[in-house]
Amino acid sequence: MHPVEGRPVKDSEMDSNKVRTEELLKGFREKRSVVVAFSGGVDSSVVSALAFKALGEKALAVTIDSPLLPRGELEDAKKIADEIGIKHLVVRLNEFEDPNLAMNPPDRCYICKKMRFKKLREMANEGGFNEIADGSNFSDLGQHRPGLKAAKEEGVYHPLMEAGLSKEDTRILARLLNLSNADNPSSSCLASRVPYGQKLTSEKMERIAQAENYVREMTGVKVLRVREQGDLARIEVGVDERRLFYDEELMSGIAGKLKQLGYRFVTLDLEGYRFGSFDDAKGKVIK
Repeated sequence: MHPVEGRPVKDSEMDSNKVRTEELLKGFREKRSVVVAFSGGVDSSVVSALAFKALGEKALAVTIDSPLLPRGELEDAKKIADEIGIKHLVVRLNEFEDPNLAMNPPDRCYICKKMRFKKLREMANEGGFNEIADGSNFSDLGQHRPGLKAAKEEGVYHPLMEAGLSKEDTRILARLLNLSNADNPSSSCLASRVPYGQKLTSEKMERIAQAENYVREMTGVKVLRVREQGDLARIEVGVDERRLFYDEELMSGIAGKLKQLGYRFVTLDLEGYRFGSFDDAKGKVIK
């Protein structure tokens, strides 16, 4: 066993991922230069770290700052980029300028990713970078990910996916790379908190962000989504974190605060967090 952050990595995992790492580094060197779509999450952090290791100054991490970005994630991205050593740029983008996205259709993620990848392509062309890369991994293929279509259309390089790396494989690589966010829970944009067909606004995103920030401060939960369904706030937390709400005074305080933000009803989802709870297993809209 090796003492890296998170659970210990077995010797067999160490050897296997050393080989994978060398293959990934070789792939980046063949690209010669790359712009990484960098959210600051585990996947894009691994891609950024490997890109920097392979290409140095010919690797650039770019974070899109928008109304869809959960609070605190921009600062987290800056911290991880500094930890890696990669050059990091923050670019402002307001996806609500596209009225189609604001209407929140089932292919919202496609529209959003299309805008973002086009922006990154412009930056890559202006800066003389050959490729755009992101942190999509092999596990994403089994989920509702309309953004993958946009990535394909824009010629985005998926090093983790092409190497057959799952989410857990990527976390192991993050530990081996000594990334401080290796065991952070997955995150997603604030628009994912709203059912398809319910209009998205900057004000709505801000309310959700404030609600999540308060719940997190009061409970210490790591996995959290406040799903907004009309005037109802449905709180999803990690299955093993539901117990953190088992206090009458705490629950009353959370309900009171969220009602101040404009919600009429506040509930705790008894099933806990699950990916894409507004989608069924086939990625269709749940009526």
